[in-house]
Amino acid sequence: MTTGIFKLTVTLALVALSGSVHAQQQSGFENVQIHVLPVQGNVYMLVGAGGNITAQVGRDGVLLVDTEFGPLAPKIMAEVRKLNQGPLRWIINTHGHPDHVGGNDALARMAPSNQLEPLGIIAQGNVLNRWPRSGQSDAGVPLDEYFTKFKDLHFNGEAIIIYHEPSAHTDGDSVVLFRGSDVISAGDVFTPERYPFIDLARGGSLQGEIDALNHILDLTVPAHTEEGGTYVIPGHGRLCDEDDVVEYRDMIVIVRDRIQDLIKKGKNLEQVKAARPTLDYDGRFIEKGSTATPDQFIETVYKSLGGK
Repeated sequence: MTTGIFKLTVTLALVALSGSVHAQQQSGFENVQIHVLPVQGNVYMLVGAGGNITAQVGRDGVLLVDTEFGPLAPKIMAEVRKLNQGPLRWIINTHGHPDHVGGNDALARMAPSNQLEPLGIIAQGNVLNRWPRSGQSDAGVPLDEYFTKFKDLHFNGEAIIIYHEPSAHTDGDSVVLFRGSDVISAGDVFTPERYPFIDLARGGSLQGEIDALNHILDLTVPAHTEEGGTYVIPGHGRLCDEDDVVEYRDMIVIVRDRIQDLIKKGKNLEQVKAARPTLDYDGRFIEKGSTATPDQFIETVYKSLGGK
């Protein structure tokens, strides 16, 4: 019962925040507020104007998953300092889009040069391969890259496992499991209030997206009456649990099957769009300001299934 109340409280708070965040973005970063929500264990969720940030804090210092935008770095660090005064020791990037890595450089520069252990920035190797070189210093580059199926470390008294999700949202996606706290940071593989943006130009794929969601479901364990248990911090949107990921995965699979059937009937892209295979989901997954519109999602699925 406690977990259900907690999830409902957090969900209502984020619904209220989502509208204000879009309005704040329009008037500039100076008006954006960073909101901090406790998840469980050592883990917190920071909501601002870009992708959600996961913060894990404890005796060893601070670890962040993703960094939003550079101009927000002072506000992000101010909120982190309310949670923990220790050094910023790790940044993990779930992928390379600017709304998730834009604060790397500024936050890295805030880490004291004389701290006992230097800041490490981790990302899957394809993120580094695609890293923008112009206008960036080396301070925020994820030089601690990995090319294996997973990378792990032990920090603040718990095991942290970083899994590569091949060719999902992009070709460099990572999902981060905080094993002791029982929290997953999913990046843009999972965005529960908008259709998935599968970046085909950066190596994303429909099947990889479904496989990544299935992997998250392999890692999650629900609590009583399917509420709570393992919490999932999405790339954008509200705090979730296993049931939310199931619904999101099922939506993608159902839309895929509908479009596959239309392709088998000889429909071209415009005819598939006109059939509106996402219609019964549009009220739930159209989010103001998102690039993942129904037509964009339909086109991505159509191309992924070999439609011409």
